[in-house]
Amino acid sequence: MIHVFIVDDHKMVIDGMKLLLKDEATIKVVGTALNGEEGLVEIPKQPVDVVLLDINMPGMNGIETCKELLKLNPDLKIVAISMHKESSLIKLMLNNGAKGYVLKNAGQDEVIDAIKTVNEGKKYLDDTVNEIVLNSVLKNGSEKVTSPFPTLSRREKDVLKLILDECTTQEIADKLFISFGTVETHRRNMLIKTGARNTAGLVRTAIEYDLTK
Repeated sequence: MIHVFIVDDHKMVIDGMKLLLKDEATIKVVGTALNGEEGLVEIPKQPVDVVLLDINMPGMNGIETCKELLKLNPDLKIVAISMHKESSLIKLMLNNGAKGYVLKNAGQDEVIDAIKTVNEGKKYLDDTVNEIVLNSVLKNGSEKVTSPFPTLSRREKDVLKLILDECTTQEIADKLFISFGTVETHRRNMLIKTGARNTAGLVRTAIEYDLTK
C-alpha cells in the first residue's frame, strides 16, 4: 500500500485528487494540508510514502516546502502538482528534490502512474511536462545562462517594472488591464523563482540582476 499525503491551498483540488485515487486498491490518502506549514507539521505524524505538493501557495511555497520536507525525511517521494507549464519552474522544482511533476489537468491514469513510479524510486513527468522540458533543452541548449534564476515571463517583467515604480497592486492591475488576483499570482511566482521572501527582497534581487530586461 502506498501512503499518499496531499498539500494544496485549494480544497477543491484536494477533493478532486482524493476522488481520483479512492478506487485504486494500492494507494491510500492518509492526510491533507492546505498549506506548506501545515504539511510540515502533519506529514511527520504518520507513515507517508508520496506527497502530492502544489507549488503556488500562500506563505511557504511548494519549493520551500519540498526542501524542508526532504530535510525531515530524505526518503520521501514528492510529486509537484501544478498548473505551471513554464520549463524554468518545472526544472526548479525538480532541482529542489521533487521526483515528479504532473499538471493539475492530468488524467486519473497519469496521476496514479506518477505516484507508483516515484514510489519505486524513479522520476516521473507527465507527457505534456516532458515535452515542455525537452523543447526547453533543445531551444536553450547552446545559450549562455547569465542569471542564476529561472526566466521571468513577459507579463511577470511588466508587473515587476511597475513594482519597481512603487505602484500598488491595484494600480498595477489597472495599468495592465488584469485583475488584482492575477497581479498577486505573478508576484508570488516571481518570489518562487527568485527565492525572495517578500516584495522588498524581490526588488533588491531585480535591481541587482536587472531582471526586467
